[in-house]
Amino acid sequence: MAKRGGYQGGMPGNMGNLMKQAQKMQRQMEESQKSLEEKEFTAAAGGGAVEVTVTGKREVTKVKLSEEVVDPDDIEMLEDLIVAATNEALRKAEEEAAAAMSKLTGGMGGLGGLGF
Repeated sequence: MAKRGGYQGGMPGNMGNLMKQAQKMQRQMEESQKSLEEKEFTAAAGGGAVEVTVTGKREVTKVKLSEEVVDPDDIEMLEDLIVAATNEALRKAEEEAAAAMSKLTGGMGGLGGLGF
């Protein structure tokens, strides 16, 4: 009797290959994430008067202030510079994470809601 449509158990060839590719991509993403988390990103504000360093985990690890920026009569300016430098450092970390993800997915974007 001739086979008719469908498959007889197991995964069809294309589905098996797709699963292997997905598993490989997941391993690569995990490695990329770990590598990113170990990196540091530094940004400055106020012409270098304030410098903030964050990790790929988005944790602030260092804040460096130049003496001339510490003015007791203008605390708001110092606060603004710290916020600006912190946001820029976080933006750099996010930009690198997005670039790493794009490299892994080949620019496929969100992969249809798979959480990538």
